Amino acid sequence: MKTDIAQMSQRLLTFFGIVWLMAITIQQVHAEVGPILNSVNGIEFSTLENDRLLIKVALKQGLQNSPASFTVNEPPRIAMDLANTSNGLGKNTVLVNQGPLRSINVVQAGDRTRLVLNLIKPAQYETRIQGNDLFITLKASDTTGVSNETTHFAVPVAGSGKHAIKDIDFRRGSDGAARVIATLSDSTTGIDIRKQGENLLVNFINTDVANRLQRRLDVTDFGTPVKFVETQSQGDNVNMTIQPTGEYDYSAYQTDNQFIIEVRPKTDEANKANGSKPQYTGEKLSLNFQNTDVRSVLQVIADFTGKNIITSDTVTGNLTLLLKDVPWDQAFDIILQAKGLDKRESGNVIWVAPKDELLAKEKSEMESRQSIESLEPLVVRQYQLNYKKADQAARSLLGLPLLPGDTGSDVTCDAQAQGIKAQTATAAAATPTSTANNPNRILSARGSATSELQTNTLIVDDIPSKQDQVAELLKLIDTPARQVMIEARVVVANDSFSKDLGVKFGASSPFTTNNGGTLGGVSGTAPGASNTAGINALPAFSGGTVTPRNANPTNVNLPSAATNAATLGLSLYNLGSGALLNLELSAMETDGKGKIISSPRVITANQRPAVILQGTQIPDVTPGTATSPPTVTFVDAFLCLLVNPQILNNDSVILTIEVQDDAPGVPFSSGGVLAYPIDTKRVKTEVRVKNGETVVLGGIYYQNKQVTIDKVPFFGDLPWVGNLFKDNTTTDNKTELLVFITPRIVKEDMTIK
Repeated sequence: MKTDIAQMSQRLLTFFGIVWLMAITIQQVHAEVGPILNSVNGIEFSTLENDRLLIKVALKQGLQNSPASFTVNEPPRIAMDLANTSNGLGKNTVLVNQGPLRSINVVQAGDRTRLVLNLIKPAQYETRIQGNDLFITLKASDTTGVSNETTHFAVPVAGSGKHAIKDIDFRRGSDGAARVIATLSDSTTGIDIRKQGENLLVNFINTDVANRLQRRLDVTDFGTPVKFVETQSQGDNVNMTIQPTGEYDYSAYQTDNQFIIEVRPKTDEANKANGSKPQYTGEKLSLNFQNTDVRSVLQVIADFTGKNIITSDTVTGNLTLLLKDVPWDQAFDIILQAKGLDKRESGNVIWVAPKDELLAKEKSEMESRQSIESLEPLVVRQYQLNYKKADQAARSLLGLPLLPGDTGSDVTCDAQAQGIKAQTATAAAATPTSTANNPNRILSARGSATSELQTNTLIVDDIPSKQDQVAELLKLIDTPARQVMIEARVVVANDSFSKDLGVKFGASSPFTTNNGGTLGGVSGTAPGASNTAGINALPAFSGGTVTPRNANPTNVNLPSAATNAATLGLSLYNLGSGALLNLELSAMETDGKGKIISSPRVITANQRPAVILQGTQIPDVTPGTATSPPTVTFVDAFLCLLVNPQILNNDSVILTIEVQDDAPGVPFSSGGVLAYPIDTKRVKTEVRVKNGETVVLGGIYYQNKQVTIDKVPFFGDLPWVGNLFKDNTTTDNKTELLVFITPRIVKEDMTIK
């Protein structure tokens, strides 16, 4: 929860609103450690070039390290804590009104004094220690935040000797951040951090590193913003270059002899890329603590957020921490992670303790509850259900899986399938001993549940606390199931075309003369003359006999194969030579288009499978033998729609669906028995469809094109004339199968939504 800006300003303007709770603890510690040794004796300020302001804080004794500090942006403030220091100014406020600084509040609580710099506008600051004086340099910033521009993460302690880096490790954080971990020989190593171009440079002052650690690590495969980490020894120092990619933020902290720097992508860009909400949403702040008690750091977080943070007595140790413009909840998690702590939050109170201590406490509480449950008396309650089946509810409470009949998994596109079984009106019970250790069990180990199906009543025998849980659960699950109307349309479109062109022709003389007879006028008798086709009149003949030949000779016989083909005939007769030419053309062309539409539809409850089918069962006869009679089995040729819908909260439906459209094919004889092939069309898939919309599940396009030519060798290949010596047959059959599905959610008043 973000702190109200006015309240936060009040806490920063007056120390009493920030640290009185801390002061009580500090005073108790002061009574044990002795008198206050340092004091703030004076504050001076002067303007510098480039709109900078220099503040000199005169102290009784010099500081060993830069003071712990934190900053806020709304309103812009900088707070610094001086440990074991009193306020020797005789006043709590110093008015400045120069550069970016309005005033300075100096407030003492116990053995600690806090300096609060009230800024007119955001500014950058850096600190340095010279003798007994603390110098603070402020520079107005064009950015919207307050930040510490000092490159000194940790100031080396004078006379501490040579330091060393013992190990360098790289890890990927749970949030995708890169974590570079350097294990130091001691906690007094001086460290500088600065940006150089796109890279991040870390300088370990007066430090050695082993040759095996002087290398370039390629960490691209870790999937973090960092590509390379290179460590080199330069003179008396060790330089570490971290090469990120893209926009990034970084934070660094040190616990004892372990220095950790985290590099993460910019928060807004990372959330946009992942399509998720920000992990941390607290007000941003900056922290700078050098070897500070972790309890004091947690108290600063409590002052900033207004939350009540209670720390266990086992929380001890110091922390060196540098954070810049990070959400307070992220800073809180970093502090807990650095010291191996964990938290439990209840309302406005946060309990902080070591992880093992919290786990042990929760385990003890759980064991205590289990002990109480084992001694608590059992209570029998009856729950009459309206929509949920009582036997299914009993199995859910006992952590048992549903039966196949409950889920509808026995529903298939098969006439022999038993379908949805009818429930018998008998009590369904489960013994508590068979499911006592089931992890999905809702009832206690001693609890049991039975059902009475005639009245759809659930009977539960358990402790009162579990009975309350059962009552709340039944309110959620005993609700009417939403229903869906699913309509399928199976469209089979046929487009057939056939063309057959044939020819028959021949040439011959229609008569032969014998015995010296001659043809002449039409008088007389000409045996067989009346049978001559294609001749309207015969010339006269005298003497001998006349024998008629075949009136329709077929030297070329390639007619159309179609039985009802149209024909065109022509005969030519030469009176001079007596030659007869017969020509017959036959042609057949058919064009057929057809469309077969099957439209099954079914209504079912949410997540309950349903099937509807219609068709024919074809007998399959197996011939008998001398000792056994023939047997008959039936093969299904069905139009079937099998669907299992799942209604989503966004008014969409996920359909697990199977559509099949089988039909008998052209029968054929096999071993004297008539057999029927099955033409099968089937699709099975899972799709997501919006309510009322139509989706095409799939389609099959089939084309069969054949061209057959029967011809007389050589003559059929002649240009133009060759058409008189061949028969052309062209067949083009097209079939297209499409399956459409339309789900419609049914309202409670049984209308289509």
